[in-house]
Amino acid sequence: MDYTQILIKPVISEKATDIKEASNQVAFYVLPSANKTEVKKAVESAFDVKVDFVRIVRKRPGLRRKFGRVVGKLSGYKKAYVKLSAGEKIEFFEGV
Repeated sequence: MDYTQILIKPVISEKATDIKEASNQVAFYVLPSANKTEVKKAVESAFDVKVDFVRIVRKRPGLRRKFGRVVGKLSGYKKAYVKLSAGEKIEFFEGV
């Protein structure tokens, strides 16, 4: 599978910025069927960096409730935290 199909978009949030500065990790929304080795290969081929390890978090879809009634759906997603090797960085995140 091509890396453009696995990596959906980068996570740009306050938490993602903090972990980028503190421990040289970047976060991506990934394909729900992707596993750790696919994500590692996709990041290494897309950005030409060395990856130490990958952690994956999955948020299941849920129901949106308001005043005790169901008024809609919340979509689920899969997020990958990628730890880069020492000295490696992704230029895409440098202005964030």
